[in-house]
Amino acid sequence: MRIIAFVTEAACVQRILDPIGEPSTPPGISPCRGPPQWEETVEPVFLDDGVQPEPEYPLDQTVRW
Repeated sequence: MRIIAFVTEAACVQRILDPIGEPSTPPGISPCRGPPQWEETVEPVFLDDGVQPEPEYPLDQTVRW
């Protein structure tokens, strides 16, 4: 399929779409929805005390070009 024309004038679009039963106006904009409603609020559960262990290997952050 090739595009042979691109119709941009509203009057021409309406004359083409109305006889074939297609809507010639864009659909309305729906209102935005709110955040999801959770059934209950649950406090976060931390599995550790938040302290990370020291790595078992030496950490080298030097860059060699």
